[in-house]
Amino acid sequence: MCNIIAFANQKGGVGKTTSAVNIAADLGYLGKKTLLVDCDPQGNASSGVGAENSEITICDVLLNGAEIKSAIVTTKFKNLDVLPSDMNLAVADMALADEEKREAKLKTALDTLREDYDYIILDCPPSLSLITLNALTASDYVVVPMQCEYFALEGLSQLIFTIKQVRRLYNPSLDLLGVVLTMYDGRLNLTVQVMEEVKKHFPGKVFKNSIPRNVRLSEAPSHSKPISYYDKFSRGALNYMEVTKELIERAEHNI
Repeated sequence: MCNIIAFANQKGGVGKTTSAVNIAADLGYLGKKTLLVDCDPQGNASSGVGAENSEITICDVLLNGAEIKSAIVTTKFKNLDVLPSDMNLAVADMALADEEKREAKLKTALDTLREDYDYIILDCPPSLSLITLNALTASDYVVVPMQCEYFALEGLSQLIFTIKQVRRLYNPSLDLLGVVLTMYDGRLNLTVQVMEEVKKHFPGKVFKNSIPRNVRLSEAPSHSKPISYYDKFSRGALNYMEVTKELIERAEHNI
């Protein structure tokens, strides 16, 4: 069964794209046929796996009626394909505004791929836009990468409210798979306090494994490689692999 998972957080700079790219790559590495869908006009997930400057993108699928399979790019990484994005996607909110069932455009396209993949990972833009709404409507689960700082808690509560609204209006089966703590530093009191607050408000939803700050993790995108292919023995690679294994447990065993 295919699991479609949106990586969402309307706050930027929290490691959302880094998490989507590396977890998608690790899913492929672990033998899961995986599609990474870049829903962000910045296209960072696309360039992170070497699929920038693609002729056909998600924008063509959503706005121009392109066949989704024609837009998929096979990467050089094991079991990993990507549906790339570029800056043209920035106009999607306006272009889709007056269309019927505008929130379900991506769902309609992705549902045709459920037989082809074990996991479809959606990297959402850092905003609660129509594209994010499309991603949440299309998904079975949401994963929230979250930096351990005070303002992140406010952003998380807003996102949870949005998830509840999407569940009520468009996608009753949408569920929060979990919160992944990023840029984690257990030496800081604030980090520990934020983690405890999240655990208190979302019992059982915080991933046991977290992602620390790691230089090699920051370097990998400039080489268009996920961290497991750039430096598989780095701390960042080892942590993301543990998070990926936990994600599989949660998604496939309903933890």
